Amino acid sequence: MEQSITSRRYDLDWLRVVAFGLLIFYHVGMYYVTWGWHVKSPYSGSFLEPAMMLLNPWRLSLLFVISGVAVKFALDKAVAGQFAWARTKRLMVPFLFGAFVIVPPQTYFELLHSGQIAPDYWSFYKGYVDLEQRWDTFTPTYNHLWYVLYVLIYTLLLLPFVGISRRIGPLPVMQKLLASPLVIFMPALLFVLLRFTSDAAWPETHDIRNDWGAHMRYGGYFLVGVMIAKSGAFWRGIAQYWRFSGLLAVVSAIILSMTWANWTSLEANGLAMQAARTLRIFYIWWVICALFGFGQTHLNKPSKSLGYLTEAVFPYYILHQTLTILAGVFLAPYLIGAVPEFLAVTVLTLGGCVLLHEYLIKRVPLLRPLFGLKPKPLLSKSVAANA
Repeated sequence: MEQSITSRRYDLDWLRVVAFGLLIFYHVGMYYVTWGWHVKSPYSGSFLEPAMMLLNPWRLSLLFVISGVAVKFALDKAVAGQFAWARTKRLMVPFLFGAFVIVPPQTYFELLHSGQIAPDYWSFYKGYVDLEQRWDTFTPTYNHLWYVLYVLIYTLLLLPFVGISRRIGPLPVMQKLLASPLVIFMPALLFVLLRFTSDAAWPETHDIRNDWGAHMRYGGYFLVGVMIAKSGAFWRGIAQYWRFSGLLAVVSAIILSMTWANWTSLEANGLAMQAARTLRIFYIWWVICALFGFGQTHLNKPSKSLGYLTEAVFPYYILHQTLTILAGVFLAPYLIGAVPEFLAVTVLTLGGCVLLHEYLIKRVPLLRPLFGLKPKPLLSKSVAANA
């Protein structure tokens, strides 16, 4: 087990790929549910909502935990100042490129469908970048790329405390608790506290200027990832109790689904509603623990597919929501039917990600950093001579 916390964690790479993949499917689903989104399918309805409500609580929490783990591993091999500059370049370049190039079509079709603009993209784009705020939506904006910005902020805020944490080291009492069955209960208590304090005071907006509830919650999951990354006690506890955590996740998913189906009949802020809100927090952590345990047991090994997807998943993430909206807007007038349209939007989204990454992004050196990819390594002279 100790080797698994000092060498590369392929299982966490797999879970990161899975989490981003689920995010892509989730955003395709957002085109079809009744909840507010940028644009809507003519076939939007409630059919997908029960499944999406079970996915929604933990998909981003898992990503922030894994991001914290990745930052911890990277920091232990780097100088803090150099790491800060490298990480800022790696994330801010695609974030800014995304905000000014990839995201604008999302805002254009959102404003077009709400009747706020005429169908003229270039006139819209001049207004998008001029900072005059002439529409209901703040522009320029970053939409689904908020995750990139938040991870960067949490990483930079962590750096001043790296030296202190190395000197203090893990507390023996905490390590003992993490190796016990409490590993699948104790960390969730922090987020239960946040649910009824900061979350209640500041609803999530993804607006960095006034999103304190989300910062407390997602920053908390990020910090948990940093703390557990190389904790042998945590991973021993997960290895022993992940199946029980998975069982609790399934049971809680059933209870929550039945509760959400009758949500409007519950007394506002009554005991049943508050109990469901509390159970939802534990459900998040139980799913994360179950996935960590499954990954540690079955996925902690390299593969060619993983190597490819680990690089590809970030460009896919940057591209996918714009591709979904473009596909949906293109297909909507043809009224081809709910199921055919859903399948077509999904295929066009994934196919667009694959084709753009495979045949353009990863092959053009100028584009690689714009999508968060490292520069392509140059061949050595000896290799080049024999090529």
